[in-house]
Amino acid sequence: MSGLTHFDAKGDAHMVDVSEKAVTARIATAEAYVKMAPETFDIITEGRAKKGDVIGIARLAGIMGAKKTPDLIPLCHPLPVSKVSVDLIPDPELPGLRIEATVKTTGQTGVEMEALTAASTAALTVYDMAKAVDRAMVIGGLRVVLKDGGKSGRYEAT
Repeated sequence: MSGLTHFDAKGDAHMVDVSEKAVTARIATAEAYVKMAPETFDIITEGRAKKGDVIGIARLAGIMGAKKTPDLIPLCHPLPVSKVSVDLIPDPELPGLRIEATVKTTGQTGVEMEALTAASTAALTVYDMAKAVDRAMVIGGLRVVLKDGGKSGRYEAT
């Protein structure tokens, strides 16, 4: 299957062999957003959510999600994650929270999946913590915006 590295010549799924790849510093950043009702935005940003600090807990959930990526994505390599940062930025124009997750490692494969998992886990946590007041929240925009390190070089979304 041309271009799809997680399939062998017969078309069977397999874990990519990265043993011959160089160990390099790698970084990836992913983003997402949670759009919500203006009232929900106010509850979260004013710290009035009954379940607690939505932004702080979602940040921790995103970090934990990045560390658990190989447990969730079947063919993802376990990596020595050296840094995870998750920022949730209130955006009154959305209204909602914009999420940016950055993951770093020194290894033989990239950390895009860890960054995507961090951003999506943070978004899901926001939803979980605020669903009692707003079941219509929308999670969207999940994508890799930066990937650097390794043979394929740098990628930046436009």
